[in-house]
Amino acid sequence: MFDRRFSVAPMMDWTDRHDRYFLRLIAPHVLLYTEMITTGALIHGDRARFLAFDPSEHPLALQLGGSDPEALARSAKWAADAGYDEVNLNVGCPSARVKSGRFGACLLREPELVSECIAAMKAAVTIPISLKCRIGVDEHDSHEVLAHFVESVAKAGCQIFIIHARKAWLSGLSPKQNREVPPLCYERVRQIKQAFPHLTIIVNGGISTLSEIETHLQWADGVMLGRAAYSNPYFLADIEQRYFPSGAILLTREEVVEKYILYLVQQIKNNVKLSAMTRHILGLFQGQPGAKRWRRYLSENAYLPQAGVEVVRNALADEADDEKQTLRRPPPA
Repeated sequence: MFDRRFSVAPMMDWTDRHDRYFLRLIAPHVLLYTEMITTGALIHGDRARFLAFDPSEHPLALQLGGSDPEALARSAKWAADAGYDEVNLNVGCPSARVKSGRFGACLLREPELVSECIAAMKAAVTIPISLKCRIGVDEHDSHEVLAHFVESVAKAGCQIFIIHARKAWLSGLSPKQNREVPPLCYERVRQIKQAFPHLTIIVNGGISTLSEIETHLQWADGVMLGRAAYSNPYFLADIEQRYFPSGAILLTREEVVEKYILYLVQQIKNNVKLSAMTRHILGLFQGQPGAKRWRRYLSENAYLPQAGVEVVRNALADEADDEKQTLRRPPPA
């Protein structure tokens, strides 16, 4: 069984298979999640493409969007057959498209339906079924409402809850604003853990430092990182070093790039555009000398026609040269 204390959130347009491969080079132990995939996409679309992943991505969870128990059960079975380690139900996404499809955050108002969905998924597979939600939606944001939801869904067989410590406003706020405007309330998540100590409660939302992680781990079963892990991916190496000191040998940033280049070569042969993969590594050198030049070079050149891995090699050489120049500069007087 994998360690649930640390995970990277499912993020639309961000945590695709290229990003997950990249993040796994940095963090051998952190649990990764796919972008949300709807049941409709799996049933009517290119299922093999949607479910594809590299074996190195384990441990890996598939996040599903949907509200039809039978469709979710079928999709969970396909996920298990494909080799995923966990299936997660999205009850947190606040976008209008998700709301119109009757899944995501709006399902917080329908604990009975969510319970039916969880029960159907549990009956279809033996791998863990988890659920990701907000602390509330619109005016439905009291502790009592959230506790009733968790209790109902837990009775249906869900033992793992990932709770984003913000409510969702389905009217008046965009998905981006819903990640920033509603205030964080970690206390509400802590209250749920106190009320249901037998459940696995993972806290999510605005966590970006090791000290914050340490604070949350005093009461939560784990932390899920979102934008912090994407904008500053090498932060995951700090987590690995602190919490898995006897684990795998960590790669330096430069070694991560070299290994990722090998992946890029294979993907380009499969007609994947370089820019679709390099956009995930822009923040690799955040806080380091040469970080700005690294980002600028990749941003300006990876989108050019016929761009290949030499773009990444040149960016790495440019970053290294900038670091050397920084080391040569005399200290301030």
